[in-house]
Amino acid sequence: MFGISNFEVFLATAILLNLTPGTDTMYIVSRSISQGRTAGIYSAFGISSGIVVHTLLAAFGLSVILTQSTFLFNAVKIAGAIYLAYLGIQMLMAKSNANEQKTMPIQSNKKIFLQGMITNVTNPKVALFFLAFLPQFIHADAGVASPIPFIILGMTFTLTGGVWCLLTAYFSSMATSRLRKNARAGTVLNRLTGIVFIGMGIKLLNTKVAS
Repeated sequence: MFGISNFEVFLATAILLNLTPGTDTMYIVSRSISQGRTAGIYSAFGISSGIVVHTLLAAFGLSVILTQSTFLFNAVKIAGAIYLAYLGIQMLMAKSNANEQKTMPIQSNKKIFLQGMITNVTNPKVALFFLAFLPQFIHADAGVASPIPFIILGMTFTLTGGVWCLLTAYFSSMATSRLRKNARAGTVLNRLTGIVFIGMGIKLLNTKVAS
């Protein structure tokens, strides 16, 4: 149907892949631990929105351009690494305030959402993954010009991943709720989160175009 083969296998594989810890999971866990459930949920929605963007890029062939241009690939990679480092430095310099964390302003939630989306979109590893993974479940006679199979598979991956991301945000924030109420512990959590973000940026710099 719609040029897709072995959808059940794809669904099972997608769930297993989403359960595997990666950069997105680390981002959501870090946000949830340092800033609470609301921040974790918004970061999860941001990551999921980034996956939707990658789905559309793969569906309309734009991701292929990214993998075929070393300059463009490196530009996106460096931009993503710099952005993660910037977020990390912000977290390292932030001062914890328990009262502010209880009522986070809407604008901050929007920023967390956008940061999650940008973090995912500027990760070329996700584009490489979609180009390598999705075509395995698309019939050869479906036609590379048709975006429908890519969109269906990509949205399925987004849905399963979104559920897992929300669960991750909920449980990681719940497990550290008491720590965040302590101002000193909140500062430590912010700094640890910053270190994690900087580490993710360094790791992203080591990404290379698949040959």
